[in-house]
This record gives sequence, structure tokens and C-alpha cells, in this order.
Amino acid sequence: MSEQTLDWVRLQKALAVEAERGYTDIMGNQYRFSEFLCLSLGKPPRNIPAGDKTQWHDIAQKFAGYSNLSVSQRKQLVIGTRNFLYKQKAIAETPQTPPKPKVPRTAALSSPQAKTYFNQKITLDQPLHKVIDIGRRSSYLERLGLYTVRDLLFYYPRDHLDYARQVQISHLEPGETVTVIGTVKSCKCFSSPRNQKLTIFELILIDATGRLKLNRFLTGARYSHRGSQERYKRNYPVGSIVAASGLVKQNKYGITLDKPEIEVLDGAGASIESIKIGRLLPVYPLTEGVPADTVRKSVIAALPAAAQLPDPLPSSLRNQYGLVKLKNAIACIHYPENREELTHARRRLVFDEFFYLQLGFLQRRQQLKQNQSSASFVPQGKLIEQFNQILPFTLTNAQQRVVKEIFQDLGASDTPMNRLVQGDVGSGKTIVAVYAILAAIQSGYQAALMAPTEVLAEQHYRKLVTWFNLLHLPVELLTGSTKTAKRREIHSQLENGELPLLVGTHALIQDPVNFHKLGLAVIDEQHRFGVQQRARLLGKGKSPHVLTMTATPIPRTLALTLHGDLDVSQIDELPPGRQAIDTMAKQGKDRKKVYDLIRREIAQGRQAYIIFPLVEESEKLDLKAATEEHQRLSEVIFPEFNIALLHGRMSSAEKDAALNSFRDNEAQIIVSTTVIEVGVDVPNATVMVIEHAERFGLSQLHQLRGRVGRGSSKSYCFLMSSTKNIEARQRLAVLEKSQDGFFISEADMRFRGPGAVLGTRQSGLPDFALASLVEDQEVLNLAREAAEKIIAADKMLENSPSLKQELEIRYRRLMGGDILN
Repeated sequence: MSEQTLDWVRLQKALAVEAERGYTDIMGNQYRFSEFLCLSLGKPPRNIPAGDKTQWHDIAQKFAGYSNLSVSQRKQLVIGTRNFLYKQKAIAETPQTPPKPKVPRTAALSSPQAKTYFNQKITLDQPLHKVIDIGRRSSYLERLGLYTVRDLLFYYPRDHLDYARQVQISHLEPGETVTVIGTVKSCKCFSSPRNQKLTIFELILIDATGRLKLNRFLTGARYSHRGSQERYKRNYPVGSIVAASGLVKQNKYGITLDKPEIEVLDGAGASIESIKIGRLLPVYPLTEGVPADTVRKSVIAALPAAAQLPDPLPSSLRNQYGLVKLKNAIACIHYPENREELTHARRRLVFDEFFYLQLGFLQRRQQLKQNQSSASFVPQGKLIEQFNQILPFTLTNAQQRVVKEIFQDLGASDTPMNRLVQGDVGSGKTIVAVYAILAAIQSGYQAALMAPTEVLAEQHYRKLVTWFNLLHLPVELLTGSTKTAKRREIHSQLENGELPLLVGTHALIQDPVNFHKLGLAVIDEQHRFGVQQRARLLGKGKSPHVLTMTATPIPRTLALTLHGDLDVSQIDELPPGRQAIDTMAKQGKDRKKVYDLIRREIAQGRQAYIIFPLVEESEKLDLKAATEEHQRLSEVIFPEFNIALLHGRMSSAEKDAALNSFRDNEAQIIVSTTVIEVGVDVPNATVMVIEHAERFGLSQLHQLRGRVGRGSSKSYCFLMSSTKNIEARQRLAVLEKSQDGFFISEADMRFRGPGAVLGTRQSGLPDFALASLVEDQEVLNLAREAAEKIIAADKMLENSPSLKQELEIRYRRLMGGDILN
């Protein structure tokens, strides 16, 4: 829930329903009651006083531990929260006692009174150096990658300073950005007694309600002469009317404005001529050496050309979604008259960013359907019936739903399937893939399953062999370690069609590997493979169906943005009987108890992981910390146990040897600097200790925790952290409370942003200029809906040439030129 759209009514309703149901932590459509409260209260509204925000965070943390409270404690917390929110709503919605700020009178940027920026006909594709009022400033703009008028118009501000609030002196509040209009009472300009090269300018303003002292600090020899100081003073004669804008600050001498912008007005009711004072002032992303005012003045010079912008969005679509015209949005994103104009401008431009991305995804999917045809599989048959009989458990509802979606893709048409299955840790993705593989085999085709590492490929192979032996079907494993003779045998069986299923690493895409009739490619943890690697696997067959899997659940908004051209299925339910992992945030003082628990678990034949974070910039330091800790644990803490070590500097063979010694229980503890592979399956491991847990993201911690709790025994996860940071403690509390990967990834995105959730190296996130996946989820959903309507009516955009042209420009810009998935 974004901080701008806090739904007070929904919060109070949730609290009331929880009380009616006897404080049972009821399950809503998406979240449990306590999860919803924890997420909502973790981000207080902006207009709540700073002192109260700590209380919001404290209450959010209490809801994170709601499951550990007794019924009477829950009742007390719910009643207290209802009263607290009632008071906070009153504070948030009650106007402050000072009168409503006025909007200062400012000269229109294009008016005759303003400087004559507008004495030349400007076109959108005109080079900036040929615009008279930009001229030599264009060299600065080129450093920002801006060469034409169009480039400059689409160079959006990252923020606005609100100087469009005129406030009386006695009503100034620290932290606010305002404009004050007053009379000059006195003006001084003198050299600092401590530093002769520093000149202090001091201006005292008065209005009907009080006085305000403003300072400017002028550096350089040119201000240090008495004559230049007197000339500077003469700009602000006593008795003149002055407008001053800036951030209100409280210092030991009282209230003042920080680095004020000051303009002398012609009289008490005169308009402000400045391009800065009294307005919503745009703040642009800058490169070192490019002055902010250079960009502002250049934008003002270019703004008249915005009227020439064609609007590719059909008027019917604009009207349906309440969007302003493009030319108005561009003008108002730079220099809006008021907040309302800025909000409408931003909404339209955010919609455009999402809309063209989704339109690109959907059109690409349409092109694939037109250009490729693949085999239609028979989703029902003898093999699948046999498999249903030998399965020792029943599929969860979520698994059944996803299998049904896959079968519809495989049997419905001759269009190749392109589906992503997202599943939480241990949700049973492999079994879902097996159904797709069997559908391929019983339809006379071969299947391939590609995993990113040998460890994961072997793991898949071991699971599949047990089932396929019962079905009397051969399956082979091909990795970099496969011996030459075995490799030749596999190649031969593949080519003559004897081998229906091959599991492996990227060894599957080497040249000698030729399938007789590849109909299905299953790719595990697909984000770990490059575009070319995936394409080479698909090239082994004639438009094979593609099923990709990931154990990293991401929120729907992120899935739409990353995988908008894929059909996305979610396995959002864990198999029954899977025990929750006891998760506890612990400090250094608790370490002895944690080590005692590890001893007790190992005494019962179990094993433990101890994980260290790896921060790239300090890889050597982290490596040193882990090797020293491995030595300390081996020699001092657990001399009686065998402890394996795993870190990023090891070769693949060394890593596999360390993991295999742990999997075979030769080592009872494994110390690792790297993230233990997603999917590493050691059911005997029951303890996970994560050092410096605050340095990991929530989704990453959840993935690590999923390495334990894979067997029938009780499992534990200890998040070791001595941080005092409130937000970091709050993040760890989410993990203590929840085992739901989708909820955790949503919380992680709100805390750290989408790039951090995905990990920047392989995120593939579009390069949005304005849009936020956290704040603009509603607009993203509308844009997706609009794009679907457009494609449904005009599949290849043949009837919308302007939309098609704009799509090509925007989509490539958003995806950084890489429009392959």
C-alpha cells in the first residue's frame, strides 16, 4: 500500500472484522490480517508528524509478531491500534492552524513581461545549438545526452521544489518549502572576520506577522572588496518588497530559509518575474559540471515546441482512462501551475511508459504466434494416467490449476507455449514440469530440462529417475562432467529418438547435441541463462513449447514488467504437512544458545548451514572473514565436527565436492560466503544461521531459509544481526512472521525497490524515467488492460501507424535496446 493512498477505512474495517472473529488472524483475499497491518503501517502517510512515524513503525513491528501473542494481548493491540489510527486520521486530515498558503502571483513563462525566450519558431527535431535562446548552452546539454528539442522536452524532472506556497513569516514550519513576500527592514554585506574570502550577505524581512533573517554566503575575491559589497547591497534597498523562496530551517538563531532565492518586486501586488521563485521549480537529474539553471532556462526556451507533439494515443483511450493530452503533460511535467496539473501530467507520462512496454510485450507475443507453429500435444493419455497412479501424494489445488493451464497451452492450438511457472520454495514446481514432459513424450516428442548448475541438474535427474523407472522410460543426465563414452551414447540415443528426456546444464546446447524430435524445453531458473543460451536450446527443435520455472517469487507488477510477453502461472500454495521453519532474529549475545542448538541437532544426526553475505566491493574481506570463521568454528567451537567451506573463489569442481560432502553427511556443517544454490536439496539439514542478516534482501533471506525444512524434522533459521537501524529490524521481523514468498517479495519491493529485489545484474528491468513499480501499480494495471484492448482490436497495429512508430521508439528505449527475452 503506497504511502499516498493509505486506505483508512479499509484499515479500520480489517481491525473491526478481526475483533468480531475473536482475534484469530483471519485470512483475507491476499494477506493474513497481521501481514496486511504490518505492510500498511510500515509506510506512514507523508503528512504525519515526524515524531509519530516512529510509533507507526513500532506498531507495525508488533503486528509482525502477532502470531506469538496471546488472545488478550492481541485484543489489547487491536483496540490500541484502532484508537491510534482514529487520532492519526484526524491529524492527517485536519488543516493546520495557519491560513491556507496563497499561490504567489508569477508572470507566465511565455508572457511579454518575461524575458524574450520566444522570438523564434522552434521545431521538435531542431538541434539544440540552433535554438537562439539555448545556443552555447547546448554543449552542457549534450553531456546529458540531449541533442534535439524533442530530447529536451522528454528529459523529465526527477522532482519539484514547491515554491508555489506563499506563507506568512509567523506560520513558517521547519522542513517546508515556501515563498515569503516581505519588506526589506535592513540589509548588510560584509567580509567574515574569520575568512576574508567569505562574504556574508544578511537581509531582514518583515511582514504583518513577524520578521525573518536571511543569509547568503558569497565566496571569491570579487565579493571581498568594499565597493562590490555596496553594489550588492544596493540591489535590495530598505523599504523594497522582496519575494524569497527556499527550505525553512531552524537553527540556533531561529527560523530562516536555507540557500534562499531572492527577487525584488516592482510593488506589493506585482508579479514575480523569476523562473524559480514562487513556482513549482523542476529539479533535473544532472551530470557534474552542468548547472541546474542551464537546463531550466533551456527547457523554457524549448517549451513552445510541445504544442507540435502529435498524440499517438487514440482520444477514446485517453477519455476512458482520464488522461490529459501529451502536449499538456509535457508542458506541465516541467513547469506546472499547481500540484494538480503536475499530478495529471505525471499520471499520463507514467501511463505511457507502462503502456508502450506492455504493448511491445503483447505485440511480440502476437508475432511469435504468427511466425511459429508447433506441435499440438495430447494432454490426456496412458502415460499420465500411469503417473497419477504411482504418485504417492495428491497435487495441491495450486499445482492442479497450473497443470491445467499448461495442458490448455499444449493442446489448444499450434502456437508454441511460452509459460513461466513461479513457485515458492518447496511448492513443487518439478512435479508440474513432469506433467508437461509426459504430455510431450506420449505425443511422440522428446523433452529437455536445462538447469543452470551441475548440482541442480543432478538433483532434477535424481528425482526424475525414480519416477521414470516406474514408468519404464529412459532418462539421461548430460553435464560438463559426463564422460566421453557416455556422452557419445547419449548423443546417439537422442538422434535416433530412443531417449525421450535429457536433463542437463548448458552442455545441452553444445553443437553435437541433436534431438530427433524436440517438442518441449523446460528451463529452470531461466534468469540465470543468457538470451543466446535460451535461443540455442530452442533451436534444437522446430518451435518447441517452452516452460520456464523460477523459485524466486516476485510481485505481479514485477512479473508483468519483466515477463509481460509470457503467460505467468503461480504455485502459491505449499504441499500439506510441510512444517513452518522457526525463524528468529538474534544478536551476538545469543550466539552461545544458537551453537548449543546446532550441537543438539547434529547429535540427532542432522546438519547445519552457516552463511556469510558477499558484498562484491569487499570480496577479499568477506572471503577472509569466512575462512577465518571456518577455522574458528572448526578449531574452537565445533572441533568434534567436520565443517565444509564454500566460497566464490573456488572452482566448480571444488564447489561440487564441498556440496557433495555436505549432502552425503560427511560434513555436518557447511560455511559459505555465497548464496547456497536455489534448489540445493539436503533434507537432513535443519539449521540455517545467516550472519549479518541485515545485509541481505528479504527475498534472498527467504531463499536461504528454504534450504532447511525440506525433511520431516523441525527446522530453525537464525537471522544474526546487531543492527540498531529501525527499518532493518522491521525487515527481519517480516521474515520472523511470514513464510509466504509472495508476501515477502512484495514487502521487500516496498522496503528496497524492485531493482534491489531482483538483483541488478540479472534484473532486466526496463529503464523507467518516471514510473515506480511501488507507487504506480494501479496505473500499470490500467496500462496493461489498455494494451490488451488495442492488440485485441488490431493485432499488428496495421491501422494505427502513429502508435506503431511510437512503440518502436519507446520500447527500444525502455528495454535498453535488448528486446529479446
